[in-house]
Amino acid sequence: MHLQPPDILKLQALPLAELMRQALSTKLARRGTSFSLCSIINAKSGRCSEDCHFCAQSAHYQTEAPVYPLLDKARILTAAREAQKIGATRFSLVTSGKGLASDDLEQVLDIIRAIRKEVGIKVCASLGILGESELRQLKEAGLSRYHHNLETSREFFPRICTTHSFADRIATIKAAQAAGLSVCSGGIFGLGESEADRLSMAKSLVECGIDSVPLNVLIPLAGTPCAGLPPLAIAEILRAIALYRLILPEAAIRLAAGRESALADYLSSAFLGGADGMMIGGYLTQRGRPPEADRKFAEEIQQLWSI
Repeated sequence: MHLQPPDILKLQALPLAELMRQALSTKLARRGTSFSLCSIINAKSGRCSEDCHFCAQSAHYQTEAPVYPLLDKARILTAAREAQKIGATRFSLVTSGKGLASDDLEQVLDIIRAIRKEVGIKVCASLGILGESELRQLKEAGLSRYHHNLETSREFFPRICTTHSFADRIATIKAAQAAGLSVCSGGIFGLGESEADRLSMAKSLVECGIDSVPLNVLIPLAGTPCAGLPPLAIAEILRAIALYRLILPEAAIRLAAGRESALADYLSSAFLGGADGMMIGGYLTQRGRPPEADRKFAEEIQQLWSI
């Protein structure tokens, strides 16, 4: 059962400490001490036709993001093996662009088959806006989960992207689900949105039946329209994470890009307030913490949860 608006209003009125206490209690009651680790590869980078204001890979902005075509199969297989070695249970292929050209799709299908056969790790993908037919091909090749962020609320979305719509993103999520794929979808905090926008995005995720929610905190990258945005207060980030846990009690709440810089010494607080997963091994154009440090951190958090 999901929370109704009156319940959410009551949660918003709670002091942060009590909100986090309830979020952790919900996490442990609904999901136990599970802590999931996933890893991604920037399989095709730059020159994206879309104008997402936070993204250094957009062709609309002058940034230092790398530009290269789809990586070859051998290199991606090596990365998949490394992801498995550092403790990730899922490995995701991420490509820049609105969608995939047919020749890239054929290569991706071949790569997915090879990863499943030669490495065995679960394969996810974030390949842009695709149709059900393409998504069915990906599933048949061995893909288990499709990643497609909402990024922000339906109401705020036009302020961060004009080349496609929030409805386009919802349609892709529904197409992936119709193709039999699990869907991972979340967004970015710190784009200039309000708490009401964050709650609206959470509501959309509930309506879409999402069970894996990556939460990013904006890294304001030079050259993008979001470069000058002020950082969110740590308390505001922790409050958002706790609210997401309570609104999506069964979902994996995964912290991804920006967690290190935005939360710094308070990173553990996010996992004592509802989060229970991380992306390790770096992000699309930004490095993360050393994988060994993240694995040790995950083990220590699980120990705290068990006390």
